Amino acid sequence: MRAHAHTFITEGLSLRAATVEVDVRRGLPAFTIVGLGEAGARELRDRVRAAIINSGYDFPERRITVAVAPGDLRRVGGELDLALACALLAASGQIPAGPLERHTVFGELTLAGEVRSPHGTVAVAQATHEAGRKLIVGPARALEATLQADLEVIVAGCLSSAVRVLTGGSGDPLPQRVAPSEPRTPRVSVGLDLSDVSGQPQGVHALLVAAAGAHNLVLSGPAGSGRLMLAQRLACILPPMSHTEALEVTRIHSIAGRLPEGCELVAERPFRAPHYSISAAGLVGGGTRATAGESTLAHRGVLYLDELHEFRRGALHALRQPLDDGFVRIARGGHSSDHPTRFVLVAGVSPCPCGHFGDQHCRCSEADLARHRLRLRDLPFDRMDLTVHLKRPKPQVQFTQWPVPTTAQAREQVILARERQRTRLQQDGISANAEMSPATARRHITLSANSAQMMRDAQQIGQLSAKGVHRVLCVARTVADLDGRELVEEQDVSLALSFHSCRKLASRTHEDAQSA
Repeated sequence: MRAHAHTFITEGLSLRAATVEVDVRRGLPAFTIVGLGEAGARELRDRVRAAIINSGYDFPERRITVAVAPGDLRRVGGELDLALACALLAASGQIPAGPLERHTVFGELTLAGEVRSPHGTVAVAQATHEAGRKLIVGPARALEATLQADLEVIVAGCLSSAVRVLTGGSGDPLPQRVAPSEPRTPRVSVGLDLSDVSGQPQGVHALLVAAAGAHNLVLSGPAGSGRLMLAQRLACILPPMSHTEALEVTRIHSIAGRLPEGCELVAERPFRAPHYSISAAGLVGGGTRATAGESTLAHRGVLYLDELHEFRRGALHALRQPLDDGFVRIARGGHSSDHPTRFVLVAGVSPCPCGHFGDQHCRCSEADLARHRLRLRDLPFDRMDLTVHLKRPKPQVQFTQWPVPTTAQAREQVILARERQRTRLQQDGISANAEMSPATARRHITLSANSAQMMRDAQQIGQLSAKGVHRVLCVARTVADLDGRELVEEQDVSLALSFHSCRKLASRTHEDAQSA
């Protein structure tokens, strides 16, 4: 007798539909699985056999042949366990085979027959809805599956519960939702307010511009100048994610296994700050299982790379394509998948190797500074829109009250600026000024006579390259959006030019060292 069950396999950030077909017939007892590697097949056989017996069902002592289709699937977890157990029980006549056609069975099995929920339940729910089937899933991540509208989610805490569902009974109760008053996601913004920043008015202004236009930002300054403090508050003043963006981020974190248990929807924008010892695969994704990198986990949020000059050269070069295209393509074993990478990059750079530039603790020699400048020249500053040179605030300045907006006030300004951009750019399929191509920028950026002359002067004296002209125009457009102007004025271009100093960062370090 034959039976089959439907499930899904996660590969990187993509899903592949899988069918587990079981044939049980007379003959010498054997349990053969084709379509998987020998090690994966052996583990799957042993787990399913123990789960069926310990759940009180008969394991058929016959010739059992299992085919997993398509045959090039690479099993990376226990996603096939529950589907194989149900198909085996149907093929041996212990449950009807018909209901399996109308369900997606997704879950791992313990040796006692309990159902655990693998990573990627949100993506599986979306794919099951598209296939027009019902979803049987474990209780731990059942609430994630309910994010998909118009999908019937059935909870099965153990193999016997799944059997009860397939024989016409009801599933287990859906776990209790977290009360609305309780936080359902980790919130980056808790305890972080922009008004806490003191002595860095230019840094706060650059933060507003970066958030309003989704521009990449370089924060250059010694230790204690507030680089991390500013970067963390950038994630707080970004506009709230739409429901579509929240589902997209939740899907990524669900497949990557980074979604906390009990968390239904990622409502806060991600903030990722990897250490500079990270590899290229860890930063952009890859490895043997094509896992998501930090650039993908920061999708729709902020990626903060402190001490950018300490990162491996290969990792930084690998980051160029995700920054340009908004995605990275990972190819493994003849299968490729696209990982989204739309984030705001914030890079922290020290003006000297020890990071204590400007005080008595700095012991860097002129040779050390020269080598440091050479390292800065290899960094991907051509992908950055804004550069701010921070200095450690002096005590008398640090405790002075500055007119710094609160996080709520700054976020309101950013939301209004983004709304103007969305209205202007929606026909081009983008929502932020940083995403404009040169052709799109020419259509939507109108300069006044004085600002156009200022741009020509900057280009003639060699201050701007062709790519630099485009980036300065995009930043100037964002500055005008923050002020509610359609025409880009001279002051907008002037501020954008003052922020565009990436190419002079190495020489600026030297000049600051000389003045110190």
